[in-house]
Order: sequence, then C-alpha cells, then structure tokens
Amino acid sequence: MATNLVSYIMQFLTPDMIGRIAAALGLSRNDAQTGVTAAIPALLAAISGVAAKPGGAQNLVDTIKQQSSVPDSFSGLIGGNNQPSFIEKGSSLLTSLLGSQDQSALAGALGKSAGLAHDAARSLLGMLTPVVMGLIGKQIGPRLDVGSLTGLLSSQKEQIAQALPAGMGKLLGGTGLLDSLTGAAGEVVETAGQVGRTAAAGTGQIAQLASSAARSVGSAGQRAVATSGIPTWVYWAAPLIVLAGILWYLLGNRVEQVAQQPTVVPAQSVVVGGVDIGKQIEDSLDELRTSLQGITDVASATAAVPKLQAATAQIDKVDGMVGQLSADQRKIMAGLISPAMPTINQLFDKVLAIPAVGEVVKPTIDTLKTKLADLPGQSSTVGGP
Repeated sequence: MATNLVSYIMQFLTPDMIGRIAAALGLSRNDAQTGVTAAIPALLAAISGVAAKPGGAQNLVDTIKQQSSVPDSFSGLIGGNNQPSFIEKGSSLLTSLLGSQDQSALAGALGKSAGLAHDAARSLLGMLTPVVMGLIGKQIGPRLDVGSLTGLLSSQKEQIAQALPAGMGKLLGGTGLLDSLTGAAGEVVETAGQVGRTAAAGTGQIAQLASSAARSVGSAGQRAVATSGIPTWVYWAAPLIVLAGILWYLLGNRVEQVAQQPTVVPAQSVVVGGVDIGKQIEDSLDELRTSLQGITDVASATAAVPKLQAATAQIDKVDGMVGQLSADQRKIMAGLISPAMPTINQLFDKVLAIPAVGEVVKPTIDTLKTKLADLPGQSSTVGGP
C-alpha cells in the first residue's frame, strides 16, 4: 500500500491532466492546480468519515469496485463529449455518499479555499470523486474488502490532515466531514469550539464541587441540630454561606484567567474585486511554512511538492492582483509578508541542505522564490537560488 495516498493520487493527476481539467472547466491552470490540491485531501477526509459509519465501509467497497476502470479512461473523458454526464454522475455519487447538505458544504468550502465559484468547485468534485475511488481500489488491489479499505484509510489520517489547505478545517467546522481525522496531525477543530467545551467542563466541575460542599455542610448541620439547642435556621444558612464562598473563589479565578488570555487582533484586510488577498497570502504563507517543516527526507519531499506547487499557484494569483492595489494596500501587504520571510528563507536553506532532497524540491522552491520576490516590498527579503 502507498505510504502517502494523497501523494499517490496527485502523482496520477499529471500537469497535463491539470491543464486539461482547467480548460474543461473554464479555469486558469493555477486555479485548477489549487482546486485539485485542496479537493483531494478533502475528498479523502470525507470518504474516511463515510467508512467510519455503520455499513459505510461496505458501501464504499461496492462503490470503489464500480469505479475501478475510471482512472484508465479518465484522460479521454476530460474535455470529451461525455464529460458533462461524467461530472454529473460523479456529483450524484458524492451526494449518495455524503448527503446533499454535506456535499454542498464541501463544495462551498473548496470554493472559498481555492478561490473558485461554487459551480466550478462542485464540478471539480464531481470530476474527481470517481477518479479518487478508482485509485483507492487500484492501490488496494484484488484484496479490496472492508478490512483492507478501513486499514488503508486509518493509516492515512495524518497525511490527509497535513495535506488539507490552511483554513479548510474552519470552513468545514460543524459539518462532521473531518471527524475521521480527530487526533491526526493538523488542527481541524475551531479554537472557539475547544474553548466552549473547556468552559462547559469547568462549569460542570464547579457545580459538582459546590453541590458536594453543600451536602457535606448540610449533613453536619443536621447532626448538630439533633444534639444542641441552636436554632435550625443557623445550620441551613451555613451551607449557603460556604457555597457562596466557593462559587466566588472559583468563578472569580476563572474570570481572571479568561481576562488574562491574549486578545487576537484580526489582520488588516486587503480586498480587491471582492477577494481578500491579504487573507489568501497569509493562508499561503502558513501552508508554505507547514509544508517545508514537514520535509525530512526524499519521501516527505515528494509528498510535499504538490502542496508547494499549490502555494506557488496561490501566490502567483495574488501577484496578478498587485497592480490593482493602492499605495496603502501595498504597505499592508508588505507588512503581512515581510515578517514571515526570515523563517521561510531559513526553511528553504534547511530543506535544500538535506541529502538527495534538494534535487526533488529545488525547481519548485526556485519558482517560489521568484514569485515571492515579486510581491510588495520583498525584493530584498527573499533569498537567492
């Protein structure tokens, strides 16, 4: 079985295929590359979620067997007369697996992440779903069954999570499509959700402590009434006083802790034609750092190349909009990019120094350096080849 299912599928989708997908869907090559790079791990995450449901794995096995011949004929289907029918069948297949609501959510998240219109994202998913299914089947081979399928998908959680574009987890938050990646590398749960659960747990603990204290003091009061002449109300008032003290102490400390949490200041936006390119460049730089940090050997370098290419495509897309920026917007862009460049340059040097890795990633990194150097204020911050 493949050591990296995402890389296996991306290697099947050659640059020539990406170009033909772009032409078939009316996209630029860069948009198609970015969309495909985001769609593959998103689809694999969704498929893994289906496999985890009762009866889902067997349903997937049956579906994968039906799509076994698609990879062999895919090249001929792109741009052919049967393309519309093929895309619609793929969309219907995805809907049957996920449900219409989750299928729409996935297309919406892909569109926002890759900068595609919703219809284009939906068509891309419809085109790729049968291919992904067929390639999973080819990877497992003739021993395809529930056990081999779930074993493969389970072994790929970390790689799938790492391949998801920055921000995809937030876009799909609450849909359940990424639940199968829980515990894998990469954050797919929104911080707000974690804070909410932590606060709820803390509130429950406070209630349990207060209730326990009240019962203890109340029991002591009842025993004292039976052996003394002190009025009963004194012993019932005592638990309330103790309870109030406990709540004041615990809640007071919790409020203080929350107040001490750092305030996250949203980055300034640079919007051109309705597109927040400031957000896009931040996400691209985050994805670039993450991808470079994950390169330790030839295998991880090969797996990282599609992600580096996707980051390059996104940066190139932003560069195409730079001419529309005002002087103030250029300053904001430079302020977003410049602080990140020392770290990225160090990562470039570190990766290129790893034995046998340089020849795998150097062409892509050289292209990246060129694209980064063209961004506002970066002529002196990006390292040379």
